[in-house]
Amino acid sequence: MDADTTKEKESYEKILSSFANEGADILVGTQMIVKGHDFPKVTLVGILAADLSLNVSDYRSGERTFQLLAQAAGRAGRDELPGKVIIQTYQPEHYSITTAAGEDYTGFFKQEMAYRRLMKYPPQAHILAVLCIGKDELRTEAFCGRVAAAAKQFAKEKTGDFVAVIGPTKASISKSNDFYRNLIYIKADSYGILTELAAVLEQYREQDRTIILQMDFDPMGSY
Repeated sequence: MDADTTKEKESYEKILSSFANEGADILVGTQMIVKGHDFPKVTLVGILAADLSLNVSDYRSGERTFQLLAQAAGRAGRDELPGKVIIQTYQPEHYSITTAAGEDYTGFFKQEMAYRRLMKYPPQAHILAVLCIGKDELRTEAFCGRVAAAAKQFAKEKTGDFVAVIGPTKASISKSNDFYRNLIYIKADSYGILTELAAVLEQYREQDRTIILQMDFDPMGSY
């Protein structure tokens, strides 16, 4: 079960009902098969490349990995028959992997929160993501550089507060639909400081109408 095999109408339901009715002994699929399904006779779950999601440029990658593994593991042994879960990983010592394997929700929470305190990630601090999008690569880079310089000057003036500017750099998807994408991250302990900075950066929208300037507080995904 994946995006290719479920394109047709009702194909999703057909695959699941066939498996539930013992039309097949093994169901192979992507992440879509791990959430919410209840198959009483499933006794073995295998998770391949369990750490791939740890490499996503998102501060919540550890949380998402733990969530995915816990959900996948929960598909085995849901009825009277005992269940077994095998996790294949290149990072067997990572706390997201070890705590998921041990069903240790409290242990994961403690280590994840310690990591976010250390790195100044939400909810321990706040982030403002500034995305600059334009059709001219050099012009977009130059524009994003000016915005980053203004953010760094703002941070320099906030001597009594923690404000860190990261970038500018190319976004993880650096080009999409012929538009170039450059990114700046600003971290701060205070949400109010970031809203103040956002107001300062708003003026740059008028400097170059060919560039799209987007700002996102505590982003829920990667760019």
